[in-house]
Amino acid sequence: MQTLNKILNPAACVLTDSLQKIMVFCLVLCCFTNAQSQDTVHYSGTTVANVDYHNGQLSQVVGVHSMEIFRANREHPELADGFGFTYNHAPMLCYWNNTFYVEYLSDKVGESVPPGQTLVITSKDGENWSKPTVVFPQYKIPDGTTKEGHPGVAKDLYSVMHQRMGWYTAKSKRLLVLGFYGICLDGHDDPNDGLGIGRVVREVYPDGKYGPIYFIHYNPKWNESNTSYPFYKTSKDKGFVEACDELMANPLMMMQWAEETDRKDPLIPLHKDYKAFNFYHLPDGRVVGLWKYALTSISTDNGKAWPANSPRAPHFVTANAKIWGQRTSDGKYATVYNPSEFRWPLAISVSNDGLDYKNLLLVNGEISSLRYGGAYKSYGPQYTRGIEEGNGIPPDGKLWVTYSMNKEDIWVSSIPVPVTDIADGHANEDFNALPAGKELEKWNTFSPLWAHVGIEKLNDGTKALALHDHDLFDYAKAERVVPASKRLTADFVVSAGQTNNGMLDIEFQDEKGQAAIRLTLDSTGAFIAKAGYRNKNLMKKYEANKDYHIVVKLNTDTRFYTVSIDGKEGSANLFFAPVVAVKRVVFRTGGVRRFPDADTPTDQNYDLPRASDSDKPAVFYIKSCKTSN
Repeated sequence: MQTLNKILNPAACVLTDSLQKIMVFCLVLCCFTNAQSQDTVHYSGTTVANVDYHNGQLSQVVGVHSMEIFRANREHPELADGFGFTYNHAPMLCYWNNTFYVEYLSDKVGESVPPGQTLVITSKDGENWSKPTVVFPQYKIPDGTTKEGHPGVAKDLYSVMHQRMGWYTAKSKRLLVLGFYGICLDGHDDPNDGLGIGRVVREVYPDGKYGPIYFIHYNPKWNESNTSYPFYKTSKDKGFVEACDELMANPLMMMQWAEETDRKDPLIPLHKDYKAFNFYHLPDGRVVGLWKYALTSISTDNGKAWPANSPRAPHFVTANAKIWGQRTSDGKYATVYNPSEFRWPLAISVSNDGLDYKNLLLVNGEISSLRYGGAYKSYGPQYTRGIEEGNGIPPDGKLWVTYSMNKEDIWVSSIPVPVTDIADGHANEDFNALPAGKELEKWNTFSPLWAHVGIEKLNDGTKALALHDHDLFDYAKAERVVPASKRLTADFVVSAGQTNNGMLDIEFQDEKGQAAIRLTLDSTGAFIAKAGYRNKNLMKKYEANKDYHIVVKLNTDTRFYTVSIDGKEGSANLFFAPVVAVKRVVFRTGGVRRFPDADTPTDQNYDLPRASDSDKPAVFYIKSCKTSN
């Protein structure tokens, strides 16, 4: 038959052969492209973030505890860092000597606007954090200093800090903390243009004190004769010098110095304009590199050399904020980043092999109010960093990350491993009966310093989940993920420490965070339910320090629910918004916030009224919380 076709229609035969060759070529090209994609970091999931919502409408990881560890305050610096600086950003984390260390840089008002300095906060348990300690102080730039290509001349000018690497744990177990003194001659100058002064280092001692400051590396034109600290080689501590030498012999460490040092510096393995390097090892020994804009590459020689071009990780959505990747304690991998062109929400994606990332889940979906205006202060939880390989392993097996909120306050989040958004059962928490330290394992908490969330012992000796709040601009939040339910009974005991201020919202939400029911203990002492545009009174006046046993029964198909208070059941109420199923029970000491949004102006050049003030204290206690179908 084929022979007959060739005789009768030879032109068609030629065309068919050509098409076949083209098809084979396209198939080979497709296979090659797919193989390339599979051998680099890529996202194969289908979930994307909706930036019209602070939480991106993402399903949240069960058991994440997010806590603010530093809160800026200009008018009351004694409550903050002692200086009143309101630009605080780029935190970095390590775990050493049974202690968490967070380093962050700080400028007086805005990004790279001098003076700048670097501080450290510590914690033994990840819950109680120290006051900040200055580790690299403000540095006076010699008068007359200039930069090639810039018309400015330094006069009474101080340095700004800029560092992409904060910690290094040597093989000898010595811990080094590092910073970089950059120069900004005006508000539009760049501190990491390779024309700054140099990188400084000092040792962290086991007793929590710090050794002398040294320069570990100078940029061109700077040396011992024109800088304020000695060169590290002059130290009489041989172990310290050896630790510094070890650091500088590690190409993976040097890659983190790329932006701040001289662009032609031979210490840097890859001379490209890539930013915020992060790395982790694959099981076969190769090293994955990640940079801003989801640029990615793989080194086969432990970071000594990298391919000339680093493509964007296919299907990863992230802009110019940092991305963090690491291997987790269960042998999997995780990346934590902002999956949008904005710096919200903070999300996590998990991979079995370190290359193929399959899901996208929520870590922190809140945007606290940006209280102080300043240059280049972006809204949202951003610039995430975890614990780098070699810089310690917390004993709880969790993935710990640190980040700034709005480039103003410093936060940490602990993420349980394995990472999941599925509840293993309904809530069954009588907090007083649970083992100490285990009470909130299945709860998600959002805990600002002035709106603290935690387990607390009451006057009668029993324990309860406490939500404190004296923050004018933020709130405390505790939420319990439950199995997705069309019919749900929620049984909880709650009390308020006051009746004339503060508020507690109790919401029932779906997996995306959409609320269907909202009950509120309001600031006037009333217990109300949201009923469309209006509110419905459930109790005219609740009493302070009295336990109320509340039972809510709901049905998402009929959209009706009932509320029972101390055994007295009220009439049926209608959802104020439809949901397919309920997956979260939320307790929150403030109303819903929707600012900023995707259309909010980029820069906030104003301070909020009463930005440094506190509110009248309020507290609410949840004694127990149980759910069932």
